[in-house]
Amino acid sequence: MKELIYSRNAVYETLRAQRRQVFSIEIAEGVQEKGKVEQILNLAKEQKIKVNRVPRPRLDKVHQNNQGVVAEVDKYPYSDVIEILEHAKGEMPFVLMLDSLQDPQNFGTLIRTAEALGVHGIVIPLARSVEVTPAVVNASSGASEHMLIAQANLSQTIDALKANDIWVVGLDQAGAEIEAGSRHLKGALGLVVGSEGEGLHDLVRKKCDIVLKLPMKGRIESLNAAVAGSVALYLAYLNRNT
Repeated sequence: MKELIYSRNAVYETLRAQRRQVFSIEIAEGVQEKGKVEQILNLAKEQKIKVNRVPRPRLDKVHQNNQGVVAEVDKYPYSDVIEILEHAKGEMPFVLMLDSLQDPQNFGTLIRTAEALGVHGIVIPLARSVEVTPAVVNASSGASEHMLIAQANLSQTIDALKANDIWVVGLDQAGAEIEAGSRHLKGALGLVVGSEGEGLHDLVRKKCDIVLKLPMKGRIESLNAAVAGSVALYLAYLNRNT
């Protein structure tokens, strides 16, 4: 099944990653061939991908924030947990698990943060969770195209990580506060971030080695999933590299 990827960064990173087939690219008439657009055209030429100039309203029907670039591609190539662990070979595994996240913007933000910090892969549930859609690719600025993302049963995934000596930490408001230099965020790590409203499901929470929360000094009760998950990922990154 084909889908339409939109925005300059999303299309550019899709071309760079070369993980899925790009059938054609459409660029709005009047868009100047410089910057990211020039890079897209160069990669398209190298990869022998057809590029068409089309009226802007045609691209606006795909998405209003298309930035003058749309690519027709095949479906996102999901990975699996085994491939993620193999990808970490020679390093301490760093895996992000998302428990029923629903918002594409939050998912895209977490993918972008995870990719920037060297996370080896992301695992999302098989059902009742946002998938890697064009909106997610756009929200991640194309980082999704470089990230290994698997769809799997989270409970079984946690068991598999534990069997590989990976410490599993849940992030939830019901947990204990994360302390500076926390030993729980060092070494081989699987971090589980709960959904925007419900947090971690009971079975997933029970499977975690420990459940932690970010310290909050202000008046609001919590941060959204993308912000909380990104902060926790950065804390883990700093602790793992100390």
